[in-house]
Amino acid sequence: MAAQFGRRLRKGAATTAVAAVAVAALSASQAPGVNDHGRQTAADATPSPEASASDGSATGNSPYYTDLPPLKSPNPSPSTGPGPGGTGATEAGIPATVLDAYKKAETTLREAKPGCNLPWQLLAAIGRVESGQARGGQVRADGTTIKPILGPQLDGNGFALIKDTDDGAYDGNSSYDQAVGPMQFIPSTWAWAGRDGNGDGKKDPNNIYDAALAAGHYLCRNNWDLSQQDDLDRAILSYNQSREYLNLVMRWLDYYRKGTHEVPDGTGTLPGNRSDDGAGASPKPTTPGSTPGTTPGSPTPGPDRPKPGKPGKPGGGTPAPKPPTTPPDTPSTPPATTPTPTDTVDHLEDAGTAKLTAMAGDTFGKRISTRAETEAGKAVAKVRVRFTIVGDTDTTFTGGESVATVATNSSGVAVAPALQAGEKTGAVTVRATVVGRTVPGLDYKATVTERAADTLARTDDAALSCAPGGEFATAVEVKATYNGAAADGVAATATLITSANDATANDKGPYFKDADGKTVRTLTGLKTDAKGLLKLPKLYADDTTGTFLLRITTAGGATLTVELTVAAAETSSPSASASPSA
Repeated sequence: MAAQFGRRLRKGAATTAVAAVAVAALSASQAPGVNDHGRQTAADATPSPEASASDGSATGNSPYYTDLPPLKSPNPSPSTGPGPGGTGATEAGIPATVLDAYKKAETTLREAKPGCNLPWQLLAAIGRVESGQARGGQVRADGTTIKPILGPQLDGNGFALIKDTDDGAYDGNSSYDQAVGPMQFIPSTWAWAGRDGNGDGKKDPNNIYDAALAAGHYLCRNNWDLSQQDDLDRAILSYNQSREYLNLVMRWLDYYRKGTHEVPDGTGTLPGNRSDDGAGASPKPTTPGSTPGTTPGSPTPGPDRPKPGKPGKPGGGTPAPKPPTTPPDTPSTPPATTPTPTDTVDHLEDAGTAKLTAMAGDTFGKRISTRAETEAGKAVAKVRVRFTIVGDTDTTFTGGESVATVATNSSGVAVAPALQAGEKTGAVTVRATVVGRTVPGLDYKATVTERAADTLARTDDAALSCAPGGEFATAVEVKATYNGAAADGVAATATLITSANDATANDKGPYFKDADGKTVRTLTGLKTDAKGLLKLPKLYADDTTGTFLLRITTAGGATLTVELTVAAAETSSPSASASPSA
């Protein structure tokens, strides 16, 4: 299978020009300024070169609605405006369920990825551009669209060529992929980016709660901070690889930041213009049962009915249909397609990945490198390689995702994001596959070891002693370090040993108490805190006097032996103060 993600394919150059002129016109009509977050407005925002160079998109670079926001402030209008599913002047109202989904996704991401700073208005802007807010809020109570929203099939005919990746499971098309749902995910992206946003146990791209949460996670990957303009540009461009798309989404983002209001489901307005409009344009996104390029329920143009907005010829009557240029029974010849870089990939090779080992909670110091090659062993650039962490593990890529997609560079090499070790120790498998082509995957093995310390030291030097049958006034506290840094979460054991040469637990002398007050001379399951500190419970002494040893050991081999003294209190001799009697 082949996929082209790295460039924007459109129907006709005129469409791009029109979109660019429209954006430029609105830029000129609105004075540049600073938004309430202190950043430039979209009129002044220039995407960074790095952003525009990124490969891939959530939508497969499918068409989108190009309507611009109005110039006036988005205040609720007392007028009723267009009816359900109608078209007309754009306004700021967002259907209630759709708006709730955006805000819920923002709340979830604020907890899951606080460093991303995702605003719900960004989801609203993308939802507006992708599907007109789920076709004006045509959703059920649970957030599922009343009818599926599908983009045109990505068959390379004016769009990217993405052959079927889901056997039609999401889009009903077993030949080519189509963008699906209110946030227009292509099936191959939904397969790893999908989320359950409404808690029903399913990940449905046709559900606005699921789709909005998935879009939020997608925009928050790669440790992007969306309060920074460069990262915001990168995130939006990763959704749809188009400068016009970026500018348009930024316009709607700024517009919604100024205010919006809730409208009933099904009463939102539908945009009227799309990026695939123009000569030779392919059908617009459709719902099953509707004719491509028409709104469900609208009359279908035919030989006995003039097209809407186009009066019949003067003199009345029905214009005679033009004869077909090709006889009906003549089979059409499919257009020839040029092989994409993905089509030429025969296999994946390791590109010098070093041994992958890290302690639990740490970032792996080495990264996975994979090279895409032809059958002759030639490197293939601009191919998307998907890295997937498989198996039962809590290890993720930096940013918390278990899947990352990276385009190969000019040397044919894709370098995965750094791995972040979880708390589960043992082997971890990362599988590299080619997006859009069925070739054998390449598995990489990584190892997560338990947290360790190489040094233990007491935090004070106070003497540890008490009288027989008493309790020690000072508790033992130690600090664990590894390579000089505090070692947090390190497992430790404390044992009152028999002697320096015998590490078995003593049967007399100082002891700890368990929850029931019983004598315990070995403590297990201890862990250092976030600062590497470990404070032991209070120690008690039986009636045995002498010097005793407490040994503390940690994972990684750090050991510390502490001396304890149990001795009777010294008593002073009586003073000779009596005088001889007279």
